[in-house]
Amino acid sequence: MEMSVRARIRAGDADTFGSLFDDYARAVHNHAFRLTGDWSVAEDVLSLTFLEAWRLRRSVDPDGGSLRPWLLGIATNVARNTRRAARRHEAAMNRLPREEVFPDFADELVGRIDDAERVAALRAALSRLRRPEREVVALCVWAGLDYAAAAKALDIPVGTVRSRLSRARKKLHKYAGADLSSFGGNPDPGRGQTDGDRGPAVRPTQEEAR
Repeated sequence: MEMSVRARIRAGDADTFGSLFDDYARAVHNHAFRLTGDWSVAEDVLSLTFLEAWRLRRSVDPDGGSLRPWLLGIATNVARNTRRAARRHEAAMNRLPREEVFPDFADELVGRIDDAERVAALRAALSRLRRPEREVVALCVWAGLDYAAAAKALDIPVGTVRSRLSRARKKLHKYAGADLSSFGGNPDPGRGQTDGDRGPAVRPTQEEAR
């Protein structure tokens, strides 16, 4: 006697299971879309439904008609589990700390000063500063350190940081007609501290100490 479709499914007949997919894949896919409202998710549910059906094939009742209700029942459970997994994933992502994006100095500079000649003048002015002055500009303006932190980084007194930064301001204004606020950093590091470029500071040589 020829085995029924259900019997062949229970027995793990691959060709019969392939025919089952051909017959009911569209119905399962449409059902999954109605449950999820997303065609992409419905595709996933479709695939998982037939994987689960293969795993559960021995649970098929030998007697009965179409296997469509059985498949749609599996699809319903798969869609439910998929929604739960998506909610758990979303909740987990929401618990992660937000990545803080710090502004890029070069982008800020170009964004604020779109005149190429002006940018060139500012760069030229920076190059004319003494190295100790460039260091305090880098620490206090670009990296956002306060006077005390910059002094510790350079192993110099706080007063020296203040005087160097003051000289740097005056020179930049003289060389390029600009103040430090043009550079996108904190124009008054004594008021606070922000994260930024944390490259290692270089202790000044004796002849450049002040």
